[in-house]
Amino acid sequence: MHRKAFVALLGATAITLALGACSDAAEKPGEEKKPYVALISKGFRHQFWQAVKAGAEQAGKELNVTVTFEGAQEEGNVEQQIQLLQTVIDKKPSAIGFAAIDSQAAGPLMTQAKNAKIPVIAFDSGVDSDVPVATASTDNLAAAAEAAKHMAEKIGHEGKIAMVVHDQTSVTGVQRRDGFQEYMKKNEPKIQIVDVQYSGDPLKATDLAKAIMTANPDLKGIYGSNEGAAIGVLHAAQEKGLTGKLVIVGFDSGKDQIDAIKAGTMYGAITQNPVGIGYETVKAAVAAIKGEKLPKSIDTGFYWYDKTNIEDAKITAVLYQ
Repeated sequence: MHRKAFVALLGATAITLALGACSDAAEKPGEEKKPYVALISKGFRHQFWQAVKAGAEQAGKELNVTVTFEGAQEEGNVEQQIQLLQTVIDKKPSAIGFAAIDSQAAGPLMTQAKNAKIPVIAFDSGVDSDVPVATASTDNLAAAAEAAKHMAEKIGHEGKIAMVVHDQTSVTGVQRRDGFQEYMKKNEPKIQIVDVQYSGDPLKATDLAKAIMTANPDLKGIYGSNEGAAIGVLHAAQEKGLTGKLVIVGFDSGKDQIDAIKAGTMYGAITQNPVGIGYETVKAAVAAIKGEKLPKSIDTGFYWYDKTNIEDAKITAVLYQ
């Protein structure tokens, strides 16, 4: 099958699955109607989103609501995510949870949801709209600053570093970049950020990181702002023979990052609480359905982890593989 046709088929399949999932959410004759909360995430394949899904389903079970969870086949596919969101709105759920790939692209659909009196909870990444009644997410500015602090300490508070950021359109991408840069600017005058590149795809991030390393042979460290970016940086260091010489700081977890930190090839990373993000999104959605007042921001927490604390109970509880 031609590649473009195959990709189109994948997209059509995802949308068909969303329609089926939404149809399943409707009550059957003779059954008591339960509130229906539909979550649309940035993606579905990464273990992070599977952990978010698990938390959402846990909350749905505890709070006696039907929960569906859909995401774009590829995490950067804005068009497919918007199609999924439109499908969900047309089904008139009790509430929607939405993690925007592009913080502005969903604006018109946010207005459509508001006009249909469907409360929206943003999760993981905010939406450039005043429609969401709350946002359940990591404080990404603070989390990125924490990553910067540990990077600075490890490289001795001076030298050249670089960044590979997963995107520059989502709130998470922007904040994980800005929080890191602002910490360095405010606290580390002898550290120079020589380059910032963008990709959350491990293969593309590998190529970008290799180019940075080639152009800056005296580089001391690189920060990757999500799992894909961090793994790309790790692979680039391996291919360039810089394993153990270059300080790599990441974000999120996943098996490859956990293994690398245990092996000492990646210094450390920030882990979010993905199960908590899913749980708090559904919990907030239920409160919104009941007309309860919600805080605009629901902080789901984060932790720094490295070889020294990766086995601690509070860390293992929020790592996902």
